[in-house]
Amino acid sequence: MGVIVDEEVLTCSIPPARLFKAFIVDSHNLIPKILPTVFKSIEYTNGNGGAGSIKVLSYYEGGEVKTMKHRVDEVDEKNLVYKFSILEGANMGIDFESASIVNKVEAGPDGGCIFKSTNTYTTKGDNENEIREGIKKAKEGLVGFFQAVVGHLQSNPDAYN
Repeated sequence: MGVIVDEEVLTCSIPPARLFKAFIVDSHNLIPKILPTVFKSIEYTNGNGGAGSIKVLSYYEGGEVKTMKHRVDEVDEKNLVYKFSILEGANMGIDFESASIVNKVEAGPDGGCIFKSTNTYTTKGDNENEIREGIKKAKEGLVGFFQAVVGHLQSNPDAYN
């Protein structure tokens, strides 16, 4: 068992608070609408999005609907920080003992923002190549979701203001 810390840094022209509201706070509503071929639904099964809430993501993979369960650990709308843990799905229990994610949105150049996602994985077993491939796939997904939200906000300048 080991620990892998992985970080992704993305930038865009959207103001920080607006991106945080769309990409983090209202993601359960927005992302299934703009990515209906990827997500069937994102719902809170416990709580309303604050710390302790449980979020279930239902997504399509290989013609099947699969689920992933997250626990919200912190939502700091003032400092634009969102922390969560993956409880189920994403090879949890197979390749990973635990996975915790910290997403932070900061001011960027020219009124835009910098999105930082720091993922800490406690691995299980010794299949490092498969684990790193899974992490790479997750990063690619994050980039795609980010780009979809940014595109939506650019096309809808009055949304999430």
